[in-house]
Amino acid sequence: MKAVCIEKPGSVYVKEVPARVPGEHDAVIRVRSAGICGSDLGALRGTNGLVSYPRVIGHEIAGEIVSIPENPKGLRAGDRVVVDPYLYCGHCYPCSIGRTNCCDHLRVLGVMVDGGMTEEITHPADMLVPVPDNVPWELAPIAEPLTIALHGCHRLQLKAGEFIAISGAGTIGLLAALVAIAYGAKPILIDPVQERLSYARELGVERTVHLGEEDLIEKVMDYTDNKLCECVLEASGANSAIRSTLDLVCHAGRVALTGWPSKETSLPTDVITRKEIDIRGARTSAGEFEEALDLISTGRVDVGKILTKVVTVDEAPAILREISENPGDYLKVNVMF
Repeated sequence: MKAVCIEKPGSVYVKEVPARVPGEHDAVIRVRSAGICGSDLGALRGTNGLVSYPRVIGHEIAGEIVSIPENPKGLRAGDRVVVDPYLYCGHCYPCSIGRTNCCDHLRVLGVMVDGGMTEEITHPADMLVPVPDNVPWELAPIAEPLTIALHGCHRLQLKAGEFIAISGAGTIGLLAALVAIAYGAKPILIDPVQERLSYARELGVERTVHLGEEDLIEKVMDYTDNKLCECVLEASGANSAIRSTLDLVCHAGRVALTGWPSKETSLPTDVITRKEIDIRGARTSAGEFEEALDLISTGRVDVGKILTKVVTVDEAPAILREISENPGDYLKVNVMF
């Protein structure tokens, strides 16, 4: 069967791979669609230190069940599902308190183990989530990045009426802004690229800040009537944006860091103490696929608006190279099988 593989940094191609043999508790899934993610680009560029090579990529996966053992959800052959790609041990401390995304031995499809950008995969039966019938295949994989945006908002305990500053108007930042709107909160989206901010405004994000052209703090103070933000979500990974979270958050406010910086950020702890800021990491997701699919199914978050392009599996290597070279031209690209 066909699979999209990165043999080594800079080398991506479609190759034939043998079918995977399911374990006792595994389902077999016929993949219908798969999303291209920043981690796939990191694997191609050689900048993701968690990736081992060669690697079949892909962790945003949707498909039909071919076979499945008896399972608590009652899933059967023929059911439409998305794959929760975060494999956890179930025995360590984080797993024991339900924070499986922080597992001491976490393995991610397409990163540490072969992923799902292939015609058929096996996956633990209890890590599949049913997809509502009105969610088309080309949109179903976007449930995975939506769970990351949701997880950031959940870590912040975002409430209706609160201001949330979001650094980075890429896929996760834009999805977080749309989630905030669905929650009744007031997002302020921050980015250096005006085109992305203009598009966000078209999607209903009323408050934006164009870095480099507008004074960040002055603009946020204006939006919040000089109160700053109860919540700040950092989704860019830029060191300067991480540092600015402390300036954007109000006293007794909350900060969630979901972007992955390439180097360490120096932070003034006196500001953290003076404002008594709660700073929380926000890594991947845990148990948030059902909510993500409900938001997509009901239209409360219109993920179709961030889908830039749909390609075939044979076109995947070329589009991966194109996105890597011109990342600003794409929000989300999905591969159809």
